Amino acid sequence: MDVDIPGAPFAETEFITRFSSRHGKLAVFLKDRLKGATSYDRIAGYFRSSVFELVHEEISDVDDVRIICNSDLDPRDIAMGIAAEDTARQSILEKWNSGDDPVESFRHRERYQRLYELLKKGNVKIKVVSKDDAPFLHGKAGVIRRPDGSSSSFMGSINETAQGWAHSYEIVWEDRSPDGVNWVQAEFDALWKIGRKLPEAVIEEIGRSARKVQVTIENLPPERIGQSALVESPLYRRGEELMPWQRAFVSLFVQERERYGKCRLLLADEVGVGKTLSMATAALVSALLDDGPVLILCPATLGVQWQTELLDKLNVPTALWLSSKKMWRDPHGHLIRTRGAEDIARCPYRIGIVSTGLITQNTPEVEVLLRKNYGMVILDEAHKARKKRQLGREPMDGNLLKFMMKIAGKTRHLILGTATPIQTDVTELWDLLEILNHGATHVLGREFSTWRKPDLAREIMTGEKIVLDEGEAWNLLRNPLPPSDEDHGPFNFIYQDLDIEGKAVDFTDAPFTDLAIFTRDDLRDAINGKVRGIGFFQYHNPISRHVVLRRRKTLEDAGLMKRIAVDIWPNAYDPNPALFEGKAVRTSADFDHACEAVEKFTQALAQRTKGAGFMLNLLRQRICSSIASGLSTCRKLVEKRQLDDTDIEDEIDDLLAEDPELAGVLNDEIGYLREVIRHLERNPTDPKLDACIYFLEQKGWLQDGCIIFSQYYDTARWIASHLSARFEGETVAVYGGSGKSGIFIDGQWRTVDREDIKKAVRDYRIRLVVATDAAAEGLNLQALATLINVDLPWNPSRLEQRIGRIKRYGQKREAVKMANLVYQNTVDERVYDKLSERMKDRYDLLGSLPDVIEDAWIDDIEAMEEGFREFTRNRKSTADVFELRYGDFLSTDGADWQFCEQVLDKDEAMKVLSSGW
Repeated sequence: MDVDIPGAPFAETEFITRFSSRHGKLAVFLKDRLKGATSYDRIAGYFRSSVFELVHEEISDVDDVRIICNSDLDPRDIAMGIAAEDTARQSILEKWNSGDDPVESFRHRERYQRLYELLKKGNVKIKVVSKDDAPFLHGKAGVIRRPDGSSSSFMGSINETAQGWAHSYEIVWEDRSPDGVNWVQAEFDALWKIGRKLPEAVIEEIGRSARKVQVTIENLPPERIGQSALVESPLYRRGEELMPWQRAFVSLFVQERERYGKCRLLLADEVGVGKTLSMATAALVSALLDDGPVLILCPATLGVQWQTELLDKLNVPTALWLSSKKMWRDPHGHLIRTRGAEDIARCPYRIGIVSTGLITQNTPEVEVLLRKNYGMVILDEAHKARKKRQLGREPMDGNLLKFMMKIAGKTRHLILGTATPIQTDVTELWDLLEILNHGATHVLGREFSTWRKPDLAREIMTGEKIVLDEGEAWNLLRNPLPPSDEDHGPFNFIYQDLDIEGKAVDFTDAPFTDLAIFTRDDLRDAINGKVRGIGFFQYHNPISRHVVLRRRKTLEDAGLMKRIAVDIWPNAYDPNPALFEGKAVRTSADFDHACEAVEKFTQALAQRTKGAGFMLNLLRQRICSSIASGLSTCRKLVEKRQLDDTDIEDEIDDLLAEDPELAGVLNDEIGYLREVIRHLERNPTDPKLDACIYFLEQKGWLQDGCIIFSQYYDTARWIASHLSARFEGETVAVYGGSGKSGIFIDGQWRTVDREDIKKAVRDYRIRLVVATDAAAEGLNLQALATLINVDLPWNPSRLEQRIGRIKRYGQKREAVKMANLVYQNTVDERVYDKLSERMKDRYDLLGSLPDVIEDAWIDDIEAMEEGFREFTRNRKSTADVFELRYGDFLSTDGADWQFCEQVLDKDEAMKVLSSGW
């Protein structure tokens, strides 16, 4: 029978005591029970700064305290194993920061400091569990044990906070019976077993919150601007951060700015390493330092991504120019009315984003842009700014290259970003370097510099030519002159001898004899020796000085990125003879006949027009993509309708301009196209579609999330529609060009913006995406773990771009899977067979494969093999220099930005960033 005690806060039986805050403060109960306790196990709610606030002293004296807390960890993330620590850190920091009231955190800094000291003491251990394993809507409980062997358990919805114990209305039941204690203990132990340790970064964030101070821009040195501006940005508040190599790039920008007064860099990091954030942070620092307007140039498909990432990750507002509307769009999607094209020079924010398509089309805005001066210009996908090189013709500057050469002289800082600076010819790298050198001769030097001559410079860089003559060596060194503090060089003494210490000097006309004897001797020894295992000029040259290249393997070897293996399918371990013949997809006799008809068509065409080669490769690649694509292409050529690929339409327009007879010839050869159509229509199914279904269903790739790539929209749309019909209730996204993206559900189509698709993938709401290459630049889909190439571009760098969509920083799996589908007995199979042998190695000046396989190689596989060998000979790798030059820089840039205690005044920063051009 219960014993009611008038005026007391509880009702009691032999083992059970019931407490109600209506009768008194519950904190008294908890403090009383914890006095002298030896252990305390607690199932609590979300981890908050107020945890233990009222029982801090009591907790400090308990030898063993274990708290299991709720979190927003996704069980799919935890199941990946490798990402447990990173995922927990990000999720808990995000939850911690989302509930952190800046007013309260400032008022209660002492509470934060006490909590930090308690967690660092070591007697308190905290773990978290996923939101699916234990949502903790109610079910909170605890077990307290004492030195005399007695113990008690309690249960109630109460949180482990001051609000919960001292101010909220709560009911708590204490149970001292062995059965009751054991029951609660078993619940705790089960959750503790599956919980994840509270990350150290969360504990350090608590300490930082206690010590942080607000500062203004004028009180910060330039090298501290980045971390002070970002430490409380959305990126860091979500528990993410700039990685060491990204911070190193920002540090390099500041160093170049301080050294020369201007910065000129080509960022050539591999796909998936995170170039956008590196460049974006440099832009933020430049804007905050009031260097002037910032102009970001990128393909139209990346404009929204740039604007979104700058706002969502860095809290940087920008304006995006909409060329079709002649208006600026603010970061929230609102259009800002203008007077027309002339107002592209009146960006309403410090940072403006403009499409490179506007420049290549030479719209009226181009001249307006060129009338302004800028603090920084960034060109993303910079490899598109190059000369047009055609066999037997003089190279011609493209519109984008012409524009960049002009605007380079009107900006203080210039950053070019591309993962593939060399597309078809090594001299394309010098197109980009000449852009950097314009108005900044410290890059390549003055007019007669050897470094501005690609053939000569390449031989020196690769070590094919060893420069030992002191006169020639001095000419290489003095134009441009290396910075005095460049490591592993005698340059400081050169500056002293020439009396140019502390000055920004790009070159010197002084003869070698002006140097002191000891300096000349040191320089001779250096030139004849090696720098970290490679030749002196292989290390000390302006190309490696201004091209920043970080490879995934280098970052993995340094422990800065986790290794992600790529399993290639089909493979010998699972041959599936019903679908595959070796590495190829089995085809029908009708398909083979259709391919033969294509050859007949182009053979007949070749007798009367030089455009036959282009048509042959067009049809070959379309048919090798999918039966649907082959049918669509042939039907459209027969019916004179447009293709669905803008790039190919442009190529056809160029071809017709060069060879006007081609359109008429097509009429004469149309019978062969009808033969192709007739044979393709007889195929009851497409074995590539069957292969996709096999991997998604039988190999479980759908469960892991999959992106399917095609070069062509018609193939992508066709694959997506059939997969939607196959997988009932599954959302299948099509990520295509402008106006062509959307989702299928049960065969029904709806147009959806690409940004919405990306967000849904990140949130695990979409796990099957079919994408085209044209739309995939800059696409980040780390939430997916498998990739199917329905067709293979004859372009090695595009293959790397594709796998880079999922094998990139942020991928949580140990390994990703990739299937490459090629039809048997086709030119695609022959190309892939040779290409796959070479994909593991890198051959050009920057350590990459040739970007484009020459047309002449396609029909002659021996010629392809020789072509690769020739590419290797002509572009001997000098990749080591980039690893040597930037490896130490990465490891020594140890500034942990997430622990920065000097926080930039947000209002001041926003005032600067919101000021227009």
